Amino acid sequence: MTTPQIYDVLIIGAGPAGLAAALYAGRSRLSALVIEKEKDGGQIVITAEIDNYPGSLEHETGPSLIDRMVAQARRFGAEKVYDAITEAHLEGDIKRLVGKKGEYLGRSVIIATGAHPRPIGCPGERELIGKGVSYCATCDGNFFEDMEIFVIGGGDTAVEEAVYLTKFGRKVTIVHRRDELRAVKSIQEKAMNNTKIHFLWDSVVSELHGDGVLEAMTVKNVKTGKETRIEADEEDGTFGVFVFVGFIPESQLFADQLLLRNGYIVTDEMMHTGIPGVFAAGDIREKSLRQVITAAADGAIAAMEASAYIDGLCLVNEPNPSMVVV
Repeated sequence: MTTPQIYDVLIIGAGPAGLAAALYAGRSRLSALVIEKEKDGGQIVITAEIDNYPGSLEHETGPSLIDRMVAQARRFGAEKVYDAITEAHLEGDIKRLVGKKGEYLGRSVIIATGAHPRPIGCPGERELIGKGVSYCATCDGNFFEDMEIFVIGGGDTAVEEAVYLTKFGRKVTIVHRRDELRAVKSIQEKAMNNTKIHFLWDSVVSELHGDGVLEAMTVKNVKTGKETRIEADEEDGTFGVFVFVGFIPESQLFADQLLLRNGYIVTDEMMHTGIPGVFAAGDIREKSLRQVITAAADGAIAAMEASAYIDGLCLVNEPNPSMVVV
């Protein structure tokens, strides 16, 4: 049986954090393996427009930016494999990750597993995913050409995607549980100035209805408790519901080894977890701002700290007591 190669750095996740880590690890002459379970890019690949990442091209999309990141990481020697990690053994000088396809060994690990969209959690949602319910505007917006579209949420992502969806739907309604949006002012202004966008305030979706395709939904006013059923236009037969109500961190695999808070991995400002040689970067870690630029910065810092750790120069090479699971 062939013994697996021992890499300098194992990077779990090929989103902006993981790819930036791979780039910086490669430039530091470290052997790096990126392990991605599904597709490169993470949440960024479902983003229609990127206009707040420095140096991004005009009309930059999530997929186009990720394509360049992938090519850049490859150019500096980073390897990549597609596999889902099922076990993580993080203690000791050599870390061991077990996937469905194989086993991977490394002197250090950078966890950049990100997060996945949070569902509404109402009856009918699961059954109607892909049949009217979506979590990706760029993936599914064109299916609702000249139809009604409802966007659930009021943060940056929800409002940005609502604006994007006006390219397809004849009317886009933002359904928000509060009486004002949480998105930053510049994004709010785009929505407020778009004549196709309407608002359903103080409301949540309590149920989705349909037999094989989304046909209606029930919304509840959180202040009055009144429920209203919204039916699809007879000629359309359906409408789109796009859900953007936050994310769930992909941290379950590490819950018994690393300190989590609200599901996010706790690190210090240099991306150190409570285990020497184990770092976390991007949307998986507890932080105040989750954007492409902060994820990439996290990845770069984590890679440089991994390099210092391997060289024996890392000043913070003992577990931080505040981040150790007991």
